[in-house]
Amino acid sequence: MSENNGRLGFKDIRLNDKYHLGMFNDTSYEQLFYVRCTGRGLVITVAITVLVLIALTTVLIAFTPLRGLIPGYPDREMRKLIQANMMKADSLENVLGEWAHYLNNSIKIISGSSPQILHGSTDSGFVNKSFRDERSKEDSAFRKQMERENLLDFKNQNVELPSRHKDLSEIYFMTPLKGNITARFDIVENHFGTDIVSFPNDIVKATLDGTVIMAEWTLKTGNVIQIQHDYDIVSTYKHNAKLLKKQGSKVKAGDAIAIVGNSGELTSGQHLHFELWYKGVPIDPEQYILF
Repeated sequence: MSENNGRLGFKDIRLNDKYHLGMFNDTSYEQLFYVRCTGRGLVITVAITVLVLIALTTVLIAFTPLRGLIPGYPDREMRKLIQANMMKADSLENVLGEWAHYLNNSIKIISGSSPQILHGSTDSGFVNKSFRDERSKEDSAFRKQMERENLLDFKNQNVELPSRHKDLSEIYFMTPLKGNITARFDIVENHFGTDIVSFPNDIVKATLDGTVIMAEWTLKTGNVIQIQHDYDIVSTYKHNAKLLKKQGSKVKAGDAIAIVGNSGELTSGQHLHFELWYKGVPIDPEQYILF
């Protein structure tokens, strides 16, 4: 063993030499503990000890709550907050995109152009439901049945029915607005139509071919459009946010005629009040139309 003022340094250790490492009482010089080893064994022991300490420290930091004590490391609550903020940012991005699309369509409608219809979803799974133009499976099936029975030619809407008094159940009515019914036809309560709630800015469509006989704003029912159809049928659409047709306009079944809204005094929320009249008498729209 090399000596340097009675102390051993790592630079003095030779790998093949044998050493006697001990612990002594500083006062009595009594030997309390000793270990015999070679220089190579000492170096390996120190290296293994350091590696074990590093491994234990890594495990403690990675798999125990102790990592939260490290300055700058996000704790559990912080990570939840970060995730929530990311979801909010994604939702705000979708909302901004929807409003941009709505504004663009509003400009097109004002200028007389057709609104753009979006299909599909964004990255977060949000489906843009503005200006939807889709038929239900029941509507499509009934349409095919009507075509097979030659009761209605959808390519030529001017086909005449055999009688002016044709049974209304034999006429195909296009659904003016898909949604949830909040108030039904009740002639006793003087509620002569059906109230339908749908998504904001949904398009209201004409239920049959006809001519617009009224398209104006009234104090009680807001923006109202009324269409005269064949066979003494009149349809009325109330509380719209905006009217897309003018009085005297010719419309086809399924044409966009208005945007659902909440106008007028006799309304408690955004919805369409739809009325169907036959020979001057109000009838229940739900008997002929699937909303």
